[in-house]
Amino acid sequence: MSTIAFLGVGAMGAPMARRLLAAGHPVTVWNRTRARAEPLAGGGARVARDPADAVRGADIVITMLAGPAAVLAVADAALPGLGGGARLVEMSTVGPGTVAELAARLPEGTTLVDAPVMGSVDRAATGTLSILAGGDVAPVEPVLAELGTVTRCGPAGSGAALKVVLINAVIGGVALVGEALALGDALGLPEELTRDALARGPLAGPLRRALDTDAHYPLGLAAKDTALARAAADLPLARAAHGLLLGASGIADQDLGRLVPHIRTERQETL
Repeated sequence: MSTIAFLGVGAMGAPMARRLLAAGHPVTVWNRTRARAEPLAGGGARVARDPADAVRGADIVITMLAGPAAVLAVADAALPGLGGGARLVEMSTVGPGTVAELAARLPEGTTLVDAPVMGSVDRAATGTLSILAGGDVAPVEPVLAELGTVTRCGPAGSGAALKVVLINAVIGGVALVGEALALGDALGLPEELTRDALARGPLAGPLRRALDTDAHYPLGLAAKDTALARAAADLPLARAAHGLLLGASGIADQDLGRLVPHIRTERQETL
C-alpha cells in the first residue's frame, strides 16, 4: 500500500480521499479550512497541520485544489516536507502552463503527474471518475485506478491540456442548451416539447448534464476554466460562455446546470 498525502479535501477531494482510505492506503489529509478535513479522521486519516506536515514521508502526494494560484501556493508550502522519490499527482484543473511551472519548482527526484478528472462529486464517491493522466503514469496508476478509469494522454501537461478541452466543451454545451430553451421560450413553445426534442438530438448529452441534480461543478470554477481556454486560444464561444459565467457571479457557488435558467431569465429581462 502507498502512503498518500491528499491536499485539498473539499467537495471533490473528500470523497476521493475516502475511497483511498477504504482501499487500505495510509492517508494524511490537509485542507485550508481544517474543519473540512477533520471528518476524514473518522475513516482513519491523519489530519495534518500544514502542507509540509502532510507530505512528510508520503510516497504519493495528491493535490485537488481550486485553481492555478492555489496549486502553486500549496506546492510551495509543501516543498520543505517532500522527500526524495515522492510522486506528486496534480488532479486540479489548472492547464498545462501551470503544470510546467509546478514541475520547475519541484526538487530533484520528485516526479510530477498531471491527472485532472472529468466527473463531479457523485462519480468521485463511486470511484467512476474519468482520469486524464500525463507524464510517468505507471507507478501511480494502481492508486488512480481506485478513483476511476485512467486514460494515458502522453507527456506531462497533456492530461491538463485535454481537461481544458473537454470541460470547455461541456460548458459550451450546457450554455447552448440554455440558449435553445430561451429561444423556445421566445417562440412560444412549451418547455417540455423543446426539452424532448433536444433529448432526441445531438444536444442530448449536454441536456442531461444541465438537468443533473447529483453533480456539483460550481459556476465560479467554470468561469475559471473558460478563462484557461481563452488564455490558450482565441475562441469566440469560450469568450461568450465566459461572459455568461461572469454575469452569474451572484450564484457562483451553484452547479453548472444553474446556467440554463440564468440564461432564460436574462433573455426575459432584456425584452
